[in-house]
Amino acid sequence: MELRQLEAFVAVSEERNFTRAAARLYLAQSGLSATIRSLEKDLRAPLFVRNTRRVDLTPAGAALLPEARRTLALARAAADAVAAIEGLERGTLTLGVMQSGELFDLAGHLARYRARYPGIKLKLQHASTTELGRLLHAGVVDMTFATAFDEASSEVVSIPLVQSPLVVCTADATLGSQGTIAVAALAELEQVSFPEGWGVTILVDRVLRSAGMEPRVDLEVNDTSTLLDLVEAGLGVAVIPEAIARLRPKLHQIIIREGTLKWTIGAQVLAPTPVNPAARAMWAMLKPIEP
Repeated sequence: MELRQLEAFVAVSEERNFTRAAARLYLAQSGLSATIRSLEKDLRAPLFVRNTRRVDLTPAGAALLPEARRTLALARAAADAVAAIEGLERGTLTLGVMQSGELFDLAGHLARYRARYPGIKLKLQHASTTELGRLLHAGVVDMTFATAFDEASSEVVSIPLVQSPLVVCTADATLGSQGTIAVAALAELEQVSFPEGWGVTILVDRVLRSAGMEPRVDLEVNDTSTLLDLVEAGLGVAVIPEAIARLRPKLHQIIIREGTLKWTIGAQVLAPTPVNPAARAMWAMLKPIEP
């Protein structure tokens, strides 16, 4: 079994499509298929169920995936350990990133890092907060930029970068003129929300359940711009961070009466510090917000 076989296997597993996986690896699709067949022959088990629309993992493939990711992470850490001796002139930094990177100046962080360490290759992977946590624990990414929650974890260390109160966002001028709203009143309003697993959704669901309400979602979208479009079109209200609501000045923001409910974006690594020297360098450059 070779690392290139595992890289091919992970790419197909994540893309669920041979064409996209081949493009991601800069390989011909025929070459990728041959690599997967070779791996299946070595392991004496089929790894994928192929059909006309998508590719799914077999039980053997599902068992292999976390181990393949771990093996590739260890191989990358070994290479980066050697690169550290050479003064971070080589290596790779893999970051798991939520949407709305402009809220925590992702581009600025990366530009400053690139200026200081031009030889380090940067890789980004977008996902929900829940998925980013899984990728961090699996060693697929070195660091995440995602929603940070109040509860402490002995396994993860977080640096808070942005904090913003939750507000109810609406295009309805009459509703917006109220200024404040009770959580219970949300039960009467149509709502637009992000999918399950997103940090904002997790936080809002906790707020509603603490008030004895089940979360209600009438329209669900997986990007910030579309969510704001739907709210602006009058198709529902959204409980979102004020920092996101500010992106559409025409919308009205209503304060939630039940205390100051805050959303925090943080940078997270596995405790106590990143194993990858390239990630440690990024970690050292981050400045936490003032409490």
